[in-house]
Amino acid sequence: MCGIVGYVGPEEAGPILLQGLKRLEYRGYDSAGIALLNGSGVQVVKRSGKLSSLEQAVQKICSVRYLRDCTYSLGNTRGS
Repeated sequence: MCGIVGYVGPEEAGPILLQGLKRLEYRGYDSAGIALLNGSGVQVVKRSGKLSSLEQAVQKICSVRYLRDCTYSLGNTRGS
C-alpha cells in the first residue's frame, strides 16, 4: 500500500514530514520519497528500503539551512 503526507505551515517541514511517513510505516512499503520547497526551488529525495535510508539521504543531500527555510513539503511511500 502507499500513503501520502503533506505539510504547509510556519514550522520546519522536513522533520514533520519524516514523522508523518513514520506513522505510515505500518501500511508496508518498498520505497519512500519527499519533495521540499523553499525560496531556492524544489529538492526531491527518493530511496528504496527503510525510512532510515531516506532520513540519512535527506541529511546528506539537503543542507541544514535548506531544511530550516523549507515550510512546504510532500512525501509518499510506495508499495510493491
